Amino acid sequence: EGIGAYIDKGYVPSDVSGTSVSNTLEYAYDDWCIAQLAKKLGKEDIYTTFSKRAESWKSLYDSSIGFMRPKNSVGKFQEKFDVLDTHGQGFIEGNSWNYSLYVPHQPTEMMALMGGKKRLASYLDSLFTMELPDKYFEHTEDITRDGIIGNYVHGNEPSHHVAYLYNITNSPWKTQARVRQIIRNQYHNGHAGLGGNDDCGQMSAWYLFTALGFYPVAPGEDSYWIGSPLVKSAKVNLENGRSLSIVARNQSEKNVYVKSVSLNGRKLADFLLPYSSIINGGELIFEMSNKPNK
Repeated sequence: EGIGAYIDKGYVPSDVSGTSVSNTLEYAYDDWCIAQLAKKLGKEDIYTTFSKRAESWKSLYDSSIGFMRPKNSVGKFQEKFDVLDTHGQGFIEGNSWNYSLYVPHQPTEMMALMGGKKRLASYLDSLFTMELPDKYFEHTEDITRDGIIGNYVHGNEPSHHVAYLYNITNSPWKTQARVRQIIRNQYHNGHAGLGGNDDCGQMSAWYLFTALGFYPVAPGEDSYWIGSPLVKSAKVNLENGRSLSIVARNQSEKNVYVKSVSLNGRKLADFLLPYSSIINGGELIFEMSNKPNK
């Protein structure tokens, strides 16, 4: 009851405050996953309870600064706080700039709380282009310069869904450009070919999904989010014996933008690929271009 009561309120006791914000944000997503399972099983009471818990991330958003911020054991925002620092700020393996975007299960709600589409797009632009001096991560486990682009921490996975968030800001071409940039910046052949800790294969899984042209922003959700395929063609063999063929026409190093994408002859207008639409196989076709489709 003890720790659960604190998590419900958006904070944890001071003796574990070093990871309080990370825990609350990650548990909010975990609770959402439990809610989806309960709904599938017809357990409406459990679904309602955990759906409410899944919104606990909102209690950590400090609108006065526009970032997620840790709270102490009495529920007040921590006074000494630096949104760039990755050490002793209530986060683990990332800073508030990265973790403030960790609401994979309710991204549109997060965007609304942050100020809307333009605000989120601007936030993302800054995240990828600003400079993060070494002093802000030199004491943080498993974070090195190799795993960072701007202030975006790719090397230890707190932000692997982040580049895909441009899709909900009316600027999906920025997702397409960023994911191809990340692939070229964070991955290469040879030893130490990953830009960080693979952690049960997540660095590799991000690469494989992204190379195919889509990614599960919120595992447990029915849809994958469209990005920019690195492959020119690929075939995914499914468990039911069928297969999904992926074709990227005019794909090249310069042609990173998706002109259009269709599944079995039908265009995907919202840059979402429903899992239910591919379980029986088919053909996913990307038309690529060197110009963003705005």
